[in-house]
Amino acid sequence: MTFDGITDAELDDLRRMPKQVENPRARAQRIEGREQFNYTLVSEDGEHRFQLYTRQNTRPGMADSFSCGLNVVKANGETLTLCRYNGPSHPHRNHLEGDTFEFECHIHSATERYLQAGRDPETFAVTTDRFRTLQGALHCLVTDCAVSGLETTPDEPTLFADP
Repeated sequence: MTFDGITDAELDDLRRMPKQVENPRARAQRIEGREQFNYTLVSEDGEHRFQLYTRQNTRPGMADSFSCGLNVVKANGETLTLCRYNGPSHPHRNHLEGDTFEFECHIHSATERYLQAGRDPETFAVTTDRFRTLQGALHCLVTDCAVSGLETTPDEPTLFADP
């Protein structure tokens, strides 16, 4: 069974269902200029498995190049990225809508529309001011996706708003 035919409502249900981290003390992996953590999660009812990851670019001057994401994992090992929270290190284009934004933090969400169009399901993204760092992004993901068992902290509010 593939993820073909999955609906937006089903995707939302997967994102919102309560999940517990099974390995909260996961160790960092260093992979070609980035530091990555990988966590395994299980739904409260035990019916679904998930992967949560964080990635931080460790190259000089690349602090705003980060992401964290949540994948659902089928019994056969097939995965689907449900959401991904990205730093402002690159421009993004929503191909089906034709809109573009540049160098802003953003949240990708898997959608039925992009899946049906043959695109990566999580290609659609919206900008956000809810986080500025990887730790802030992780806090937002954990909150938005009902993840428990992982200590997170939100980004501190900025003292000065942009004009």
